[in-house]
Amino acid sequence: MKIMLITYDLNKPGKDYDSLYLVIKSTSKAWWHYLDSTWLVATQEDVGYWQRKIREVVDQNDHFLVVEITKMPRQGWLPQKAWDWIKKYES
Repeated sequence: MKIMLITYDLNKPGKDYDSLYLVIKSTSKAWWHYLDSTWLVATQEDVGYWQRKIREVVDQNDHFLVVEITKMPRQGWLPQKAWDWIKKYES
């Protein structure tokens, strides 16, 4: 299982982004969304797949980044349940 980090800057105030959230939730095996504009998703798909899926539902002037995270060194200040989720789904 891979974990993808999806983060975005949506540049259209007031736009309904429920379709973006639905794509993320329904396409991943599991997801975690503790930080604003940032999701972690457990998936078998690669970054290109996620780029295409997100591109279908955001505006042309929106920005986003999809990165596969691995077991490389990482640090942060997250609740323990976030670290537990990452450990559960990392390959």
